[in-house]
Amino acid sequence: MRVLLTAFAQDAHLNAVVPPAWALRTAGHEVRVASQPAAVDGITRAGLTAVPVGEDHRMDDVIRTVGPGMLMHHLDRDYLENRPERLSVDYLRASNAMLTATFYSQINNDSMIDELVEYARFWKPDLVLWEPFTFAGAVAAKATGAAHARLLGFPDLFANTHLTLRRRQSELPEELRDDPLEEWLAYTLDRHGAAFDPETVTGQWSVDQMPPGVRMELGLPTVPMRYVPYNGPGPAVVPDWLRRPPRRRRVCLTLGLTIRDTEFPNAVDVDEVFASLAELDVEVVATLSEKELAQVSRVPDNTRVVDHVALLALLPSCSAIVHHGGAGTFATATAYGVPQVALGWMWDAIYRAQRIEELGAGLHLHSEGLSVEVLRDKLVRVLDEPGFRAGAQRLRRAVLSTPAPNEVVPVIEKLTARHRSGTVAR
Repeated sequence: MRVLLTAFAQDAHLNAVVPPAWALRTAGHEVRVASQPAAVDGITRAGLTAVPVGEDHRMDDVIRTVGPGMLMHHLDRDYLENRPERLSVDYLRASNAMLTATFYSQINNDSMIDELVEYARFWKPDLVLWEPFTFAGAVAAKATGAAHARLLGFPDLFANTHLTLRRRQSELPEELRDDPLEEWLAYTLDRHGAAFDPETVTGQWSVDQMPPGVRMELGLPTVPMRYVPYNGPGPAVVPDWLRRPPRRRRVCLTLGLTIRDTEFPNAVDVDEVFASLAELDVEVVATLSEKELAQVSRVPDNTRVVDHVALLALLPSCSAIVHHGGAGTFATATAYGVPQVALGWMWDAIYRAQRIEELGAGLHLHSEGLSVEVLRDKLVRVLDEPGFRAGAQRLRRAVLSTPAPNEVVPVIEKLTARHRSGTVAR
């Protein structure tokens, strides 16, 4: 079986592709990973075969041009599925229009889509597995007759909001319905001789790496798969200081990968975070880049700053983690049963942080509400109250109870045979 995986050029999104790609490869399948040229080094350093397609996306230019205000639309909404009344039709329409114009169509630029379709027609994959924002994968599959599925590395919030919009608009007169995402995808598919259907947005099925309790149940065909931490192509070296047990409880502080390489705004004031941790009887390990560290006025005496250390090596020694709410950081902490204080401030970061709190595995603190006292109080609770460690361990057991990537491969093989149209014969 030939499998083409695709994700737009952003490390945090590519990382979730690597473990399932290797599971398919070690099962004997031919595997290629397609992305924009900026991602080629990360793909090859993960030991996978890269296919560069199109020009690099220009999301940083968009953020610089439009400004951080393009994200403000998402700050005051509750994405938990038990509060749908806060997601009005007007809000969902505006969100869909903004995301399509400033995000989806930018990271899936025309050159990337066109070259991905061209390569798929040449290589004739049986299956295209695509990162959920990389709709180019669905277009390439539909243009060639390949089976296709989404590879979820975060809760399926964006499909949920789009499905909610379609459901609510179906009750309105046709002239009042508006779906820019469908219009853009229909136009793009038509250029390649294919037609839009709802599976262009949701995939024929989804491989979901979220654990029970965090996974969003949308009634879509879903294959659960265990999240296996892969923290990127950076140096995954265990340093000397990490080969000994910590003398005090260790707390990890990280702001993630995305803000290091992009113009995506960071809502976390590191000075306030450091001030919250400075007086505690803990050992803090802060993973900060040189750029991030330059914005800090003082590093507390109880803090070790490192540019990079793989979380999969660090977190097993930690009693808690304070982080920005990112998908990979969240999922790695759940995999190792580490209680979390998540500073989520928008989109699915809020959803993940709220779910962690509801599951008793940590606490949420919106970045706009961050203060020295509030963060210190939340971290002390997470460290001192045994219920949070118990909740984090329950979540870890839920992760471990989910089939590993290698166990899921036979299911993927069967679904591919069922959904492949037959036009990909070589």
